[in-house]
Amino acid sequence: MKEALKKTKAASRLLATVSDDKRNEILLAVADAIVANKDRILKANAEDLAKMDPKNPLYDRLQLTDKRLDDIASDMRNVSKLPSPLGRILKESILPNGLRLKRVSVPFGVIGMIYEARPNVTFDVFSLCFKSGNACVLKGGRDADSSNRAEVDIIHQVLKANGVNPDVVTLMEATHEATAEMLNAVGYIDVCIPRGGRKLIDFVRDNAKVPVIETGAGVVHAYFDEFGDLEMGKRIIDNAKTRRVSVCNALDCLIIHRSRLSDLPALLEPVEKKNVKIVYDDFGTEFMDYKMAVKVVDSIDEAIDHIATYGSGHSECIITNDKDNARKFQQLVDAACVYVNAPTSFTDGAQFGLGAEIGISTQKLGPRGPMGLEEITTYKWLIEGEGQVRN
Repeated sequence: MKEALKKTKAASRLLATVSDDKRNEILLAVADAIVANKDRILKANAEDLAKMDPKNPLYDRLQLTDKRLDDIASDMRNVSKLPSPLGRILKESILPNGLRLKRVSVPFGVIGMIYEARPNVTFDVFSLCFKSGNACVLKGGRDADSSNRAEVDIIHQVLKANGVNPDVVTLMEATHEATAEMLNAVGYIDVCIPRGGRKLIDFVRDNAKVPVIETGAGVVHAYFDEFGDLEMGKRIIDNAKTRRVSVCNALDCLIIHRSRLSDLPALLEPVEKKNVKIVYDDFGTEFMDYKMAVKVVDSIDEAIDHIATYGSGHSECIITNDKDNARKFQQLVDAACVYVNAPTSFTDGAQFGLGAEIGISTQKLGPRGPMGLEEITTYKWLIEGEGQVRN
């Protein structure tokens, strides 16, 4: 494993010599290869699905379909069309002594990605890392191992055909030992990003010696205000909860103002028709299932306090026709994405126009929210002089 990490680190330095046009050409070739190799990918995915109970809410995350592969290829093509995030001059100045300073965007180098049963992440991470000049070390869960291996093999074939060292994408074994190796890979991995449930994220953060960007875990709320529109609320709550129950932007808790309790049965009708179980406790839980909590409050301040106590800093929403309450909610709720009269299901890199995402960052230091190309670059200072020396 250490040897594989060394090779990836060495290969990452050569990515700087690949032009943006060439990177785009390769991304388009991989997108075409995804479509051309659907049968192979779906066969590998079927092997993974056969080991999971279809009633498990994570089954939906694990499953690839013909349509989902088309969407993955489409997202990759969209990434290829985005402007390069590299070489942007972020700041420049000339000092009184004549030194010329530029702050320029550059890749992190090697990004380590630890994720669970989501084989789409393999292609998403590759496209964003490759476009931004980063090599990537991938460590998927056992549940998706056959799918991930088929996908990485297809990526490697395209890279080799285009004269790029395939070591810029490394898939680790789906073992705990591989996770430990990555978390201790100081000098080989520049930043590690866990994408999955709270348990995984906490483990990575607590045990990593390399820098970590926390993503993924979402305890998501929607507050139906005393001035909320009933029909709008029904649509938003239904979409936020049931569009895909297993994803991190799915609704976990509906907060409702006490004055609107008579509207609660109508608000819950669409989700209950889809067999969502309603509970009146279990706050602070990311259900990832057809289950949702309800909390009754006496004021918007109590709703905001509840979110502060039980939220995870991911995505929160208010449904209201009162502009002052909307403004107050957006100002005081501490989350990466705060919505007014729109469902949290929009928290997604592609929906935000980023092409795709490497994850949803819930931390405050560094990137926050959907992480696209710009969020996986750093910068360096370039200084030019004419022989000046410091007194």
